[in-house]
Amino acid sequence: MTVSYQEPDSVVGRPAHVTVAIPGGARPGEVLVRVRGGSESYIAYADEPVDEGLQVVVVADRGARSLVVVPL
Repeated sequence: MTVSYQEPDSVVGRPAHVTVAIPGGARPGEVLVRVRGGSESYIAYADEPVDEGLQVVVVADRGARSLVVVPL
């Protein structure tokens, strides 16, 4: 069994909800991630477009409240 350690405040690996459609590529959208007992908004980038309302998973933290996500 593989156990992965995740920093308590890390959002990488967490599911997120797309609140503003992500056009894909260099154009960002916005996601809502449950973290620290609440939900926080982040700017989100994805290789392909992702529609508002879909679930994604965070695959990288770009810093400055900016993430890379992929659809679930």
